[in-house]
Formats: sequence, C-alpha cells, structure tokens
Amino acid sequence: MFSGLRINIFLLAALSLTLVTAGYSSERLFIFADSTGNGIIQGNDTTSFSDTAVKKRYDVDSVIYTTGTDSIIFRIRSKKMEVHGKGDIRYKETKLKSGRIYIDFETDMIEAYGKPPDSATGKTSDLPVLNDKGEEYTGTQMRYNYKTTRGFITYAKTDAEDASYSGAKIKKVDKTTLFVENGVYTTCEADEPHYYFFSSQMKVIQKEQMMGKWIWLAFGNVPFPIPLPFAIIPLQSGRRSGILAPAYGERAGYGKYFSRFGYFWAISDYMDLALTGDYYTKGGYAANSRFRYAKRYDFTGNLDGNYSDLVRGEETDPDREEQKNWSLSWVHNQAITPTSRFDMNLFFMSSNYFRENSIDYNQLLTNEIVSNANYYTTWEESGASLSLNYKRNQNLSNGNITEYLPSLSFSKSQFYPFRGKSSIGDQKWYEYIGISYNGQLQNRRIKESGNFQSRGGIQHSVGFSASPKWGYITITPSVSYRELWYNKRIERKVVTSSTGSDSVVTNDINEYNFVRTFSTGVGVGTKLYGIAQVNSMGVAALRHIIQPSVSFSYTPDFSKDFWGYYDKYRLSDGTEVTYNKFEREIYGGASSRESRVMNMRVDNIFEMKTLADPRDTTSKEEKIQLLNLSADAGYDFNADSLKLSDIRLGYRTQVGQWLNLYGGSSYTIYDSDENGRPLNKILLDENKGFVRMKSFSFSASTSLSGDRIQEKKSDCQGEGCEDEETEEAAYAPAIPTRGGIYKGIYDREEVDFSIPWSISLGYNYSVNKIAPGKFSEYSTINANFNFSLTKAWKIVMSGNYDFKRKEFSAPQIAISRDLHCWLMNFTWNPIGYARGYRLEIRVKASQLQDLKVTKSDNFFSGRRY
Repeated sequence: MFSGLRINIFLLAALSLTLVTAGYSSERLFIFADSTGNGIIQGNDTTSFSDTAVKKRYDVDSVIYTTGTDSIIFRIRSKKMEVHGKGDIRYKETKLKSGRIYIDFETDMIEAYGKPPDSATGKTSDLPVLNDKGEEYTGTQMRYNYKTTRGFITYAKTDAEDASYSGAKIKKVDKTTLFVENGVYTTCEADEPHYYFFSSQMKVIQKEQMMGKWIWLAFGNVPFPIPLPFAIIPLQSGRRSGILAPAYGERAGYGKYFSRFGYFWAISDYMDLALTGDYYTKGGYAANSRFRYAKRYDFTGNLDGNYSDLVRGEETDPDREEQKNWSLSWVHNQAITPTSRFDMNLFFMSSNYFRENSIDYNQLLTNEIVSNANYYTTWEESGASLSLNYKRNQNLSNGNITEYLPSLSFSKSQFYPFRGKSSIGDQKWYEYIGISYNGQLQNRRIKESGNFQSRGGIQHSVGFSASPKWGYITITPSVSYRELWYNKRIERKVVTSSTGSDSVVTNDINEYNFVRTFSTGVGVGTKLYGIAQVNSMGVAALRHIIQPSVSFSYTPDFSKDFWGYYDKYRLSDGTEVTYNKFEREIYGGASSRESRVMNMRVDNIFEMKTLADPRDTTSKEEKIQLLNLSADAGYDFNADSLKLSDIRLGYRTQVGQWLNLYGGSSYTIYDSDENGRPLNKILLDENKGFVRMKSFSFSASTSLSGDRIQEKKSDCQGEGCEDEETEEAAYAPAIPTRGGIYKGIYDREEVDFSIPWSISLGYNYSVNKIAPGKFSEYSTINANFNFSLTKAWKIVMSGNYDFKRKEFSAPQIAISRDLHCWLMNFTWNPIGYARGYRLEIRVKASQLQDLKVTKSDNFFSGRRY
C-alpha cells in the first residue's frame, strides 16, 4: 500500500490532453508512489511523443486535488480517473472520501463506493462521505456532479443542527435543496435512535427547514398509530419565527387550560416579539406579550405586558370569583459612552397579579415592588459625577405608591484646594484640608388611601475634613454644612369647638424657605500590631491588628427662636407646643436638641500566613483572615438620662472556603421595668450584674459541590480541527429580567447533570429580650441539596424549617432523569399555595421541545415565557 500520494488533477488533465494530442498510444496511465514518496507516472505500452505539443485550455475551472493509499488510474482517451484505497478528493468547497472513486471529466460526474465486502466478515468499509460546504453526507453509493452540485446518495445519512436525517436515497437538485426517499429525521444521537419521524417523501432545504407529508412518529421502531398529515421542522440555528405550541393541563378551581399558545416573530437580528395566550374552560383567559431588543456592546432591553381575567368556580357557585390583573415591565441597559450609561427597570402591576399568575415562592412572598430608571455619568479627571434617577415603590398589600420624580444628584469627590501640584515631603497643616460636595434635587409624590401628596426640595452638603498624623496617631477633624431649599412649609393653628375641645389644623404654606445647619467633629485613631512567628505545621506567622478609635461630634440646638426653623401654637389650657415647620418636607428639618456625642470603637483582626510548600515550585504563601471582632458604644453628654448607648459586639469569620460564620449582640448597663421600658438605673447599682443582653444573632452558611464532570474532549488535533468555542452571538437570546426570574421560552431551567452533587445550608438564630422573662426567638434553617444517583438521575430538594413553630416552609422536591435524547422532570410542592405535582417528559432538542407529555395536579405555570 502506498500512502501520501497526492496528485494535482488540473495538471494531470492538462498533461493527458497533451499526451493524446501528441500521439501517446497508451490507453491507461498509472500513478503510484516510489520509495521517496514522489508520484511516478507509467503507461502500460511503449511511450512515444511527437515534437509538437498542442496547447489547449482544459474544461476544469478550479484545481482538483486527490490522494489515495493504493493507486490512481487515469484513462487518457476517455478522460476518466479511478482512485483506489481511502481516496480523498477536494474540489472548491467540496470534499469526498471513499474506498473507490470514479471521475468522468467529460460529464463532470463522480461516483463513489466503499471497498468490496471483506471475504471473512462480509462487511464493507470506507463508505462514501461527502462534505459540501459544511454539510456532511454518508451513504453506501454516491453519484455527484461536482460542477452543478447535483446528485444522489443511496442509504444516506447526514447531520443537521443537533439532529440528523437519513433515507434510502437522497437526491440533491440544487445547492440547498434535497429530496429524500423513505426519510428518517431524529435528534437522537444513538446508532439506533430511540425515536424518529418517518416519511416516504421528504424535502430538505439546508439550514432552513425540513418538510414531509404523512409523518409517522416512532418510539423504539414502534410507530404511533396516527400519523401527522404534514410537518415542517426548522433546521436553522438561533431564533426564528413560528407558532408557539400550546401546553395543556388543569388548575384547581379554574378548570382545564390551554396555555402558552401564540406566535414568535424574529423581526431581525436585533429584535423579536412573542405573543401568547391562555384559555381556561371555566371562562378565564390571559394575554401575554414580550418584545426584546439588543445590539451588542451598545444596549439590551425587553418590554413585557400581561393581562389576565381568571374565573374561579362555576357560574352557579355562590363563591364564584373573577380576578382581573395586569402587569407591565420595561428593562433597558445601555452604555452610552465609556463614562456614562442609562439603566432602567420599571415594573407596574395590579396588587394580586403574582398571586393569580405565579408559583414562584419569591414572587408570592413579595410585598413591595421597586422600579428604577437611572442615568449616570462621571468626569474621571475632576472626580465629579452626575446622576438623574426615577424611583417608584408600590406596596402590594395596601396599594400605597411612593414616587421620586425627578431625582437629580451631583457630587464632587474630596479634593485638596491648598495642596500644590508638586508637593513633596512634609506637608503644611493646611495642605491636609479636603473638601467634598454633594447636591440633590428631589420631588416626592405619595399616594396613600386615595390621598395624594407632593413634596420637593434641594439639598446641598459640603464637608471639610483633614487627616494629619501625629506619630502613629491619625487625627481627623471635620466640619459638615447642609443647606435645604424648600417651596413649602407647614403652619399649625388651634381651633376650639363649642364644647371647649381643641383640634389642631395643619396647613401648607407655599413660600420659599432655607434651612441651614452644621455640625463639627473630630476623630482619633491608630493601629497596633502583634506578630507571632510560628514557622511550623504549615503556618509561617500569626498577626493580631487592633484598631481603636474615638470620635466626638457636636450639633447645635436649632429649635431656638434665633434660627427660625420652629414655630409654636398654644392650646386653650395655655400649654405651648413647639413644632418643626419643615417636618413634612422631603429632607426633613433641623434637629431640635443640642447633641454632644462621643463614639468609641475597637476593631480586632486576626490573620494567619501560611508557608509555601518546599516540594511544590508553584506553591506560594497565603494570607488567611481568621476572625474579625468589633465592639462599639456611644455616650451622649446632653441626654437627661440613659447617656450610654447600647454596647454592640460583632464578629465574622470564614473557615476555609466552605463555611461562613457571622453574628452580633447588644448589651445595656441600664435596668428596665416589667414591660421592657428602660429605667435610668444602672444594673450594677441594683445588684443585677454588670450588663444585660438585649439581643443576640448568629448565622452560618455553607455551600459545597462536587467537581464538574468533564466532557470527553475531541481527539482531533492539529491542522484542520476547528475550534469548538465560538464567539458569542450578536443577539442575546435570553435577557434576564427582574432579578433573573426569566427562564427562556419554557418554565424550568435545564438540569445540570455534570455536577454530581451540591449542597447549600443556611442557619439563622436570633433572640430579642424585650423585658426580663420576655423575649422573642427566631430559629430557622434553609437548605438546598441536589445529588445524582447515577449519571442520568438528579434529585433536588429545597425548603426551610422553623424550629420555633415546628413547621416547614416552601419545601420542594424535583427529580430529573436524563433519557438520552429525552428529559423527564418531576416537581412536587407538598404544601403551600402552589401545592401539587407536575410530571413532564419532553425532547431535549430545542426545535422539538413542544414534543412532550405532561401530567399535573393543582400545579400550574406562572409566567408563560
């Protein structure tokens, strides 16, 4: 056998034409490889040449290359060629591999067959494999015109987008159209597919669609007794327009439903539209729409609109109920310039929309929805930034709405006006002075119980601070100035009735007012280090950092008449009441009492440094934070009682990469009465100890998972192997909305069978001591555990347990089974509003995901796409 024999057919054809016209008498020309691997041309007769060579252009418009491991025979007079032994033909974008290849240069036809059957096994090897512009076809016999790209293949098979189709004969009539006789289409990769569609007549338009009439669906070679009159199956990848197949089921109280039926319109590469509808047999219906748009590196967004009119019960039922609900959301994210962007997440809905249209526990427990729209830009060189924002809060329980429109903020980060540009070495005291500024403009609108209020204002905040060092101590003096601009204030008057009772009437006064306040303070802090060199058991050293700090702040009493921010009214009994004229305004008013407060804080940081492994040259030293422990308290010199605030302790630690511990507690030195009201009595004086714990909290969380199972890598290496990783598509096929609740066209996220197991646990405990002998306690654990019984079985369990109430909250069990080309999902909610089960068996392939069987009991889908 010869290997590596490569012939340029264009040159060979030209040579053969020259030999014929020159009088070469041999019928056949043999090409084989010599000992050096070079091609040798030899005729089967004595060769003779004429002195005259006729130069004529041969009718091949491109170079044809061929290789063979056995021999290549060129029949000169009939202009035919034979390739034997793992032949490989390449012409333009067409490649052909086969055991035997026959080429007729007169008719431009290629015929290919496998090697003759083996005498021992009777099997045929090296069957024809044709690759035409990326489409690969395999068969037993092939006839193909390499110039017109027309031909047919016997007992052929080819792969499309995550699918394959085969037939007794495949006839190619043009560059993209094929007719298939006794065709089989399936997305199953098994040699004997678990399911397939069969039709005696199929038409395939490559990378577009496959059509057939009288389609039979077969499972394990057993056909379903009723065929489909016709079917059109898309073959192209990515988004495409088409009808969205409906889902069927039953929902308790609402009857059977026919849901998610509609149309998906792929308008362009940058936008699409989905329209779906639901219908319930007891009279309810719903309409849903989603419009998405995206431009890579520029903007993405989606606009959702939903309306439902659901009827619970029969017409004759006394408790028949009809609920009309709606929701509208718009998400938009856009990077305008490298230093500015616009982000919007607007969500408007009726109060009961989640309850009637969702089974997501997070949504069912949602009591407030928040909408935001924000434009932000920054000037990096100057440290200035500007933000224009819209915010809306909607309470789903009582329907109250709070809006901030507009909300404008401008800030300038701290700068040092007295510091020279080339300041080097020791600096003057005034060079440490820094100034920062923040300005806000807001207008707040509140709708409560049918009443509407609107308040607006402007706030200016200027901060002056310095941070000079005195040895190892840092001193931070500061002055803060705040100025508020309002166009309203309140005025209160007393109205005495005929019965002698007083009533206070509050009126809004429209006038421009300015509220100017200031405060001063100073802080002192330092750092203390303690290091212990260990150098054993993998530990290099231990370090303890102590960061004590003390601060003092002073704020004047702005309720005095001198400032003019407070007013008074007198009751009929002569009692004089002072009130804040700006208490209803958006930024409030000025403080009503003098404040002189000292705050004390101590932070402790415990760290460990590990040794590098001397046996591993890549090993490096690591710094691990063992524990963060902090304590703080405050003392108010102007308070008439209870001058010392609560003493607060906090801690946080991480054990390796898998366990987080954090918590805190608060203590007081003062006694309290039986109802929990604090008394100005020190516990130590009452012989009740030094401190009393008021609250304690502890939380622990962990998340572990097994190593991801790696897919078997391709054996293809070197030139000719394509990179499996492709660039991200210009259109984002699934744009997340509202915290990631979007899951694509279908409800459930795909199960990841590549992770053998994972577990996440969280425990929370808190106690609040209201009074001696009276306390409230909270203790819960939440868990999410999933594991694979085998490579094809996945079980996921999640839920919460309240140790105090001794009850479970929102438990769910999900079981998934990988059925090769099919997927089974079983979900069970044992308790709660959405209790019930749902069983689904469907095809994995995205183009056939509507081929499924479902069974549910009191379980319904929420969002329809």
